[in-house]
Amino acid sequence: MRGGDERSGSLFSYVDLGARVGEDHPLRTIRLIVNEALAALSVEFSALYARMGRPSIPPEKLLRAMLLQAFYSIRSERQLMERLEFDLLFRWFVGLGVDDAVWDHSTFSKNRDRLLEGDVAAKLLSAVLAQPRVKRLLSTDHFSVDGTLVEARASMKSFRPKDGSGEPPSPGGGRNRETDFHGQKRFNETHASTTDPEARLYRKGPGKEAKLCFMGHALMENRNGLVVDACLTEANGHAERIAALHMIEPRADRSRPITLGADKAYDAEDFVNELRSMNATPHVAQNTSGRSSAIDGRTTRHPGYAVSQRIRKRIEEAFGWIKMVAGQERTKFRGRERVGWTFTFAAAAYNLARLPKLLEATA
Repeated sequence: MRGGDERSGSLFSYVDLGARVGEDHPLRTIRLIVNEALAALSVEFSALYARMGRPSIPPEKLLRAMLLQAFYSIRSERQLMERLEFDLLFRWFVGLGVDDAVWDHSTFSKNRDRLLEGDVAAKLLSAVLAQPRVKRLLSTDHFSVDGTLVEARASMKSFRPKDGSGEPPSPGGGRNRETDFHGQKRFNETHASTTDPEARLYRKGPGKEAKLCFMGHALMENRNGLVVDACLTEANGHAERIAALHMIEPRADRSRPITLGADKAYDAEDFVNELRSMNATPHVAQNTSGRSSAIDGRTTRHPGYAVSQRIRKRIEEAFGWIKMVAGQERTKFRGRERVGWTFTFAAAAYNLARLPKLLEATA
């Protein structure tokens, strides 16, 4: 007998959201890890909120929703709220019931901004890595570091002289007027973006386009390629080495040596000497283009050097996911603090996305 295509509404709903999610769905493992990490941060969350007043969006639900935004490449809070309205999987992961109302996107954004005050992104990254079953996956002896550019949310037309002497208005006018940059010299010392003054004009290498951007940095452990630290700085020629020293110093144990793999940009004598003073062996790629390298045979003769040089390239996988999947190739925010928060949060999301398979392989 052919079934009818009509739909009849029901007065009551008995939907169990957890039963609708497959037993082997990776979000089940991720949700358990995230819930344990959020429980460890409960005291931190309480310090960010007043004891009196109207209850806000629970920070746990807020962060779980933001993780979904990174996992599924959702471009805006408005689209995220629309997805929460009809997607049972999203509702289950965030912790909303079938009949619970979805937040307004503007309210969601305002509550998210509160988390900037407590450096919650870095604490979430640490809380996830501190869990015993995750900690077993990490190497404590071998690391890699690298940096990547995060394009600022600012147009090159906003990069104007600091003294206020702008170019004469071109024909047509309007807010998005035509501008000819040919023959003009622009420097960070004399120019700044009127849209995001903290962004800097920078190019990664010779022959590449200069962009208004920030520089994101990540420290990766070499056993499974998980990001153990992340930060964002001003884009300049020394930022990568300074950030690398800042991230590796807490992990340097002078009683036993560790290694740090890096590319040619880190082949500088002062950086190499700083690492050796921490009892950290600099497994840095040699830069011999018209100069002498700070890395000599004391380092390159060991088999571990070649291993580090091969594994360090896996950090590009993390940068690729953070920029293409989590949407950090061109940030949606302005200001180094806000952009840095979202970059670190995306690094935590990258680890969470990889953990289900890693935990399954070691089970």
